Amino acid sequence: MSECTHDCSTCSSNCSERTDFHEPPHELSKIKKVIGVVSGKGGVGKSIVTSMLATLVNRNGFSTAILDADVTGPSIPKAFGVHERAQGNENSIFPVKTTKGIEIMSVNLLLENENDPVVWRGPVIAGVVKQFWQDVIWNDVDFMFVDMPPGTGDVPLTVFQTIKLDGIIIVASPQELVSLIVEKAVKMANMMNIPILGVIENMSYVQCPDCGKQIKLYGESNIDKIAQQYGMPVLAKLPVVPELAKQVDAGLIELFEGDWLDDCANKIISMLDE
Repeated sequence: MSECTHDCSTCSSNCSERTDFHEPPHELSKIKKVIGVVSGKGGVGKSIVTSMLATLVNRNGFSTAILDADVTGPSIPKAFGVHERAQGNENSIFPVKTTKGIEIMSVNLLLENENDPVVWRGPVIAGVVKQFWQDVIWNDVDFMFVDMPPGTGDVPLTVFQTIKLDGIIIVASPQELVSLIVEKAVKMANMMNIPILGVIENMSYVQCPDCGKQIKLYGESNIDKIAQQYGMPVLAKLPVVPELAKQVDAGLIELFEGDWLDDCANKIISMLDE
């Protein structure tokens, strides 16, 4: 038998390494496009980027949803100020809607106390993510954003294998280690045959409120060089904005102001025509 290339699209073998295990969503769900938001490490602002993109697309008149696959570090409900528990019946779960009508599902919406830690092993966590896809009735959704857990472990692999993603966005920060982190995310996406829409650099700079000068907290960024190396565009460079952090803490992410992600949101919206 020839050596496995991990490219399942060109292979007819039904081996244990096969990655084409995409599952259909709930039979009553209607989802047009699914975008994964990933990072090679935690703490880069992936959930904030997910929330902002969903908000921007929603503002443009499209129905949006967020599947919070970061089961052990769920932060989507807090960003939107959602604290009620999700409801369901013996066969289905219903997502909770934000103030502006974005559908979300997160493990925090199922816990008796949202502050309780999720102390579960990998297979259980992966099973929960599958349930969010298969057991939740997502209504007529134009764009679903999947807030992925960081890294390349069990849960990201489960998402890639279970949900047919139309593309992923990689979120990174300007630190020197970013090239290695981005490379891991790119290689995993390529192995799973998932299109990479581009990379977003978060915490790129702080803008002086007096003179407007951009202050690079981590020194000069290498993100443009790295993106060129892997043939993907830089979709945005987000500044550190204290007011934005306050809005997230207050559950008011849907009220944020700023045009940093407008071009990225427009690129996502254009996918409906593909």
